[in-house]
Amino acid sequence: METEPPAVEWTGDGLRLLDQTVLPGRVEYVVVRDVGTLVDAIRRLVVRGAPALGVAGAFGVAIALREAAREGWDAAALEEAVARVREARPTAVNLAAGVDRVRPLMGAGAETVAAEAQALLDEDVRGNRAIGALGADWILRRLGDRPLRVLTHCNAGALATAGWGTALGVVRELHARGRVEMVYVDETRPLLQGSRLTAWELARAGIPCAVQPDGAAPSTLLRGLADLAVIGADRIAANGDTANKIGSLGVALACAAAGAPLVVAAPWSTVDAALPDGRGVPIEERPAAEVLTWNGEPTAPAGVAAHNPAFDVTPARLVTALVTETGVLEVSSGRTPGAARPARG
Repeated sequence: METEPPAVEWTGDGLRLLDQTVLPGRVEYVVVRDVGTLVDAIRRLVVRGAPALGVAGAFGVAIALREAAREGWDAAALEEAVARVREARPTAVNLAAGVDRVRPLMGAGAETVAAEAQALLDEDVRGNRAIGALGADWILRRLGDRPLRVLTHCNAGALATAGWGTALGVVRELHARGRVEMVYVDETRPLLQGSRLTAWELARAGIPCAVQPDGAAPSTLLRGLADLAVIGADRIAANGDTANKIGSLGVALACAAAGAPLVVAAPWSTVDAALPDGRGVPIEERPAAEVLTWNGEPTAPAGVAAHNPAFDVTPARLVTALVTETGVLEVSSGRTPGAARPARG
């Protein structure tokens, strides 16, 4: 069993990012020492996943401070650079939260900011382990202590976090307890994060998995081939509405029709308590080429428009359980994240 190289790593003078755009074929890194390179890496999905973006955003402030010192920026230019990092992707709340966590420390210098960013990274790893254990406990109580067939959508594993994973952290914990029979991995159109990234992580961990087209997920659930679905989240509203990779809503609707639990696993930092419901989630629109071409070749007639939202919002009534590092909320039963931060256990 192999472990994944870290998605985000501070080298002392910059960031070393595992380039997720070339996996699984190649393991390569992007070294980041300036804000422009970091913003480009975030937008191109070199680094992706809400928790990993939060860590990258926090380190990005240290990078901006170093670049400002090298280039002789004034205060306005530095603030503009930090804002560019913060706003590089609008849907995932963790990116802005990571920047905002270290912003008050900017006056103390880049080293202090980097130390706080490293603390955020370490907290994420510990939190993911807790999410995995709490999620596995809840699932086995709900479905029985037996081998399970799990469906997952997109990538919410070590590659999307500082390590271990959120949704895949739950799967890893179930596997460690000998309670995973099969994981059905949605390919996750149009950039195939499921087949390229999730399946790569599962195979390296020795967890049995099968990649399926996104359109197969409802049938897999309704045919009883999967016992539950476990997904991550990029932003969770106070009422429990959950934004995640496009296609998650279809999985949620199929779970409801099949009577299968939909488990959302995410750090508490993904909860946006200031957002009343999912109607206020900004939905990122990705480039048209992602759905109109493949490997540079057109897959649709010339002149055809593209609709390429990166995320959708699952209503709280469809979320059976929200697992965070502090506990489990049964959202569809009325325990919403805006009511109170859950107690551990």
